[in-house]
Amino acid sequence: MRRLIENRFGLLALVLVALGALYGVAFVSRPAPAAQARPQAVRAPVESVTAVCPAPSGSRVSVVTPADPERPETPGSATLSPIKAPAGKSGKGGDDVIDRPGLLWQREIAAGGGPLVVDATGSMAAGLESAQTARETSGTQRGLAGVRCVEPGAESWFVGPGPAAAEMTLYLANPDAAPANVSFMVYSGEGPVLSERGNGVVVKPGQHRVIRLRDLAPSPLIMALQVSTRSGRVAAAVKAVLGEGRGVDWLPAAAAPATRVVVPGIPGTAGQRELYVATPGDRDTSVRIKAVLKDGSYALKNKETIEVPAGSASSLDLSTGIGGQPAALVLESDVPIVAGLKITGTGVRQDVAFTAGAPSIDLGSVVADGRAEGKQTSRLVLSAPFAAATVEVRLVPTKGAAPDPVEVKLPAARTKELKLTPPKGSKGGFSVVVRPKPGSGPVYGGRVLDEGAGDGQMVTAQPLAMARIWALVPPTVDSPGAVLP
Repeated sequence: MRRLIENRFGLLALVLVALGALYGVAFVSRPAPAAQARPQAVRAPVESVTAVCPAPSGSRVSVVTPADPERPETPGSATLSPIKAPAGKSGKGGDDVIDRPGLLWQREIAAGGGPLVVDATGSMAAGLESAQTARETSGTQRGLAGVRCVEPGAESWFVGPGPAAAEMTLYLANPDAAPANVSFMVYSGEGPVLSERGNGVVVKPGQHRVIRLRDLAPSPLIMALQVSTRSGRVAAAVKAVLGEGRGVDWLPAAAAPATRVVVPGIPGTAGQRELYVATPGDRDTSVRIKAVLKDGSYALKNKETIEVPAGSASSLDLSTGIGGQPAALVLESDVPIVAGLKITGTGVRQDVAFTAGAPSIDLGSVVADGRAEGKQTSRLVLSAPFAAATVEVRLVPTKGAAPDPVEVKLPAARTKELKLTPPKGSKGGFSVVVRPKPGSGPVYGGRVLDEGAGDGQMVTAQPLAMARIWALVPPTVDSPGAVLP
């Protein structure tokens, strides 16, 4: 043993054996490692909302924030004011202030003036919805024309008639504190259209612009319009005036290009139904069409597909396939597409309405303006294209007690149309709140408002949009990239 210790190589071997024994004991006796849970996105209530009513002059403006017992109550208010530079925002001086969730606020806006900005914070922000609806009985503007007040964003899509078929007007507004550098692209039946007058404008903070699309692209009979910003955000809306006795309405914002698009909210009334589909990319496509009706989902006979060349738009008359039936359309393609549909009313003097590709209302949806006054009727068209669904429908009147919510079951691949009637004793308009029940399949829908008139039906439509109730806040993790260049 002494020789082994005196031998330097033997000493090294003893040290290695001792270290190995210590490591073995430590390895056997070490505690189990703590499980590292992956950070998850957190669902947080929306605390601030800004929306712009693009041209409320002569219209009824409706604003509502549904009451929600599951949402924490925080101080808040919604302010309606004419658009102005951020330095001029005071919240006073004639601005309308709403501070009670669960009540529908409505007001007729006098003719003249520009866009209205709805700014909401705290408990008035989560779920806030606003809309403007105009009603004219004569002239080129005869008809019902409604639009959801829009949030400023970086990109918007619109699909419908082109400037050669109607007077198409683009409304831009910038309620933010930074300028918006806005560009446009028009896709027509012949392909992309680049304007000789330029395809971009700068919208300064607090500024709004009204642009005739005929000045940008005078020739298209049908079109898809892309409005995008290279910097800043802008609220964009498009109005279509087809001419004396031919109808008027706003184009709803369409869902961004995707390989599967659902066009919901098609009412069960008679009249023409014209589908518009555009392919912004550089590949031709054959778009497959299925109609989701009250008795099932079908490929329409002799209208199973529509061919759309690259970078262009196409249209297809579906009147003989879905006319007179509440419906939704499911469009599938190998390349991303955008889509919309024109709804034409009946009568000697026609009116039009538009719906467009829309997302499913997984978090629920709110429609600010519903009516049942005189000969006006509000309908809710709900579809469950892929799986059975159950939703709760609740009305919020301007006055009187709200009725009990109604549960609506939607079998898979079916569409239902509901006539919305406020309770007896309530006066004025009402808003509509739609919430899928837990475990429900995807639900798509739209609200249709029509009015019988001696010279022809007046109609407007609005696809259901996802309610702004909750936001998914991404997880935060430590990273040197936050401070290193």
